[in-house]
Amino acid sequence: MADHVLGIFAKQPVAGRVKTRLCPPLSPQQAAELYRTCLQETVAAMAEAPAERVIFYDGDVAYFQKAFPGLRLVPQCEGDLGRRLDRAFAQLFAEGCSAAALIGSDSPDLPISLVSAALKALTDFDLAVAPALDGGYVLIGQSRHVPELFQDMPWSSANLWPATLRRAKQLGLAYKELDAWEDLDDLASLKRLLLRSPHSRTAHLADRLLNCQTHFYRDDTA
Repeated sequence: MADHVLGIFAKQPVAGRVKTRLCPPLSPQQAAELYRTCLQETVAAMAEAPAERVIFYDGDVAYFQKAFPGLRLVPQCEGDLGRRLDRAFAQLFAEGCSAAALIGSDSPDLPISLVSAALKALTDFDLAVAPALDGGYVLIGQSRHVPELFQDMPWSSANLWPATLRRAKQLGLAYKELDAWEDLDDLASLKRLLLRSPHSRTAHLADRLLNCQTHFYRDDTA
């Protein structure tokens, strides 16, 4: 186990199980194709992070073994997101790392500089968080396991980061709030990705898929 670890939460890109908030305008198959590219781009980009990459996966391990050979794969546990995040941190710290950060697989243009800043901050802070623009967070890092940060939290809501911040203050944790970033969750965030990072692989695919949908509806209503 490396001293610093970056865990990437990932799902197997199965139609109907990923990026469902993009359906419509995308079909479930297109949404799965978009997520697959997003996951691949995220994992590849994080190769530059100053940490060992570990994929916490949900799905068939054979898919992840084929898609990401050589990377350590750890199955996500059962339960809500808080339970899964907590168990991931618990395992990493039990194995001896001194700092761990967790991200999702739907921020394909997440800057390496932000990840590096989080890991650096954990030298002096208990907690480092990059908030999401929707009120959650795109990265959370710890220098020690603090399970209370994941108990009774408003998951999948705009109150997640404010609630986490309140809990950190209640626990007396030294925390570092980093720059905010954005997850790729819905059509609005997908369009912002096209404007913000038009040269990313995910943006190229999204542009093609959305253009296909536009042509389909035009042809269908002509």
